[in-house]
Amino acid sequence: MVPLWIFIQFLLIKVYEVELVPVDEALYGPDEWVEPVIEEASIGHITDNDLKTAQNYIDQFYSDVPLRKRMTNPMEEKIKAMQSFFSLNVTGKIDKETMAIMLKPRCGVPDVHRFSHFPGKPKWQKTMITYRIVNYTPDITKNEVDFAVAQALRIWSEATPLQFLQIFSGNADIMISFASKAHGDFIPFDGPLGVLAHAYAPSEDIGGDTHFDEDEQWTLSGKAGTNIFLVALHELGHALGLEHSQDQRAIMYPTLLDNSAVDPTKFKLYSDDIAGIQALYATKQPKPTDAPKNPVVPERCNPTLGFDAVTRMRGDLLFFRNEVFWRKNARTRSVDTFSINTVWPSLGRVDAAYEFAARDVVYLFKGQQYWATSGFKMLWGYPRPITNFGFPKSVEKIDAAMFLKEENKAIFFVEDKYWSFDHNKNKMDSKSPRKIKDGFPGIEKKVEAAFQNIDYLYFSNGADQIEYSSRRQLVLRTIANYRWLNCD
Repeated sequence: MVPLWIFIQFLLIKVYEVELVPVDEALYGPDEWVEPVIEEASIGHITDNDLKTAQNYIDQFYSDVPLRKRMTNPMEEKIKAMQSFFSLNVTGKIDKETMAIMLKPRCGVPDVHRFSHFPGKPKWQKTMITYRIVNYTPDITKNEVDFAVAQALRIWSEATPLQFLQIFSGNADIMISFASKAHGDFIPFDGPLGVLAHAYAPSEDIGGDTHFDEDEQWTLSGKAGTNIFLVALHELGHALGLEHSQDQRAIMYPTLLDNSAVDPTKFKLYSDDIAGIQALYATKQPKPTDAPKNPVVPERCNPTLGFDAVTRMRGDLLFFRNEVFWRKNARTRSVDTFSINTVWPSLGRVDAAYEFAARDVVYLFKGQQYWATSGFKMLWGYPRPITNFGFPKSVEKIDAAMFLKEENKAIFFVEDKYWSFDHNKNKMDSKSPRKIKDGFPGIEKKVEAAFQNIDYLYFSNGADQIEYSSRRQLVLRTIANYRWLNCD
């Protein structure tokens, strides 16, 4: 049973401000529209199934087209509106070109005009917008879905003052879900291809919600299937207040781009999309930044050297200390020195870090916030609060972090305890926190930096580092930190 408020909300969202001429529907039987609207040259090329598809298409996407004359064939008027929208020859007849457009996979939101907005131009009345992915498709990994959605929102954010924050429980402004056929909003999906997804304009309750058809074969890699990033970018444009564009180069064009093999990190909005979103939210104002200062570089071969954090990145090892870090190249074994602020402006220093290789992301922690970087490129939407991982507000900083690849878990060290975050379940383990000495027998001191290298774990405290066998839960030896940095 669908709640009454959803039905009312649906009706409100679907109302368009057009002046309709009353039509006596008794003048037209269900089949009487067929013969007058088939182009003679296309007879024989258009099947009965095509005609059924055409009528469903027109009913779904052009139901609100006003009639100019009382005795006009309503289907012919709607076909003319559709042909005009797609820059086809406007005849009011179904020909091969019109049928080809109707058969393309597309968005489920009705069509209007150039970089258009929903009636009344609804928009979010705030710049920080939350989103939540309620469930996931089995076609690709959860991490790929998270990545596709985050990249889509980053692109809209780059053109506007908007910021987006992912939450993992409760109600968000934009609720994202996968479903098939009827799914509770009075707009059922139609199976594979056809309608791929739909979204609602900004408002309370169902407004902003974005639904993907689970009957599609979703992909992110360019393999056979429908590119989830491109569809998410389009639908989230609707969730921000945009309707469809008539410009085929725009992401808000109703049908999916032919080239589905794209790199989300390099994708750019077309000018029509930018004009539309900025008409709602204005342009993004650049923030003034201070010129980075030259940091004091610690002596890397000093036997008393301590590490603030250590992490892997694309096979290399990064060692952080104060305002710099050293990168040990996995191929040449050379060690390069970098200023943190030069690579990641305004970050300053790092308390803890770990790599989540499945997403090609390194998480950097400072105080009660964290950032995400892919290579040396900081990702959009950061910093975020560490409470997103499930930490209570009483945790003021993380001392160290590392990733256990066998368990797909991130381990966080806070004073004499450790927390375990399960990336498969995307939540903190219920037994967290635990005493460090209980989970890692032999590690008695505070952990200032930690990482996994091949089959061993390494825990730093001051200048000393413990090499540890997690399989045997045994301390193997103690070494000096600086020996990782090509020092004798």
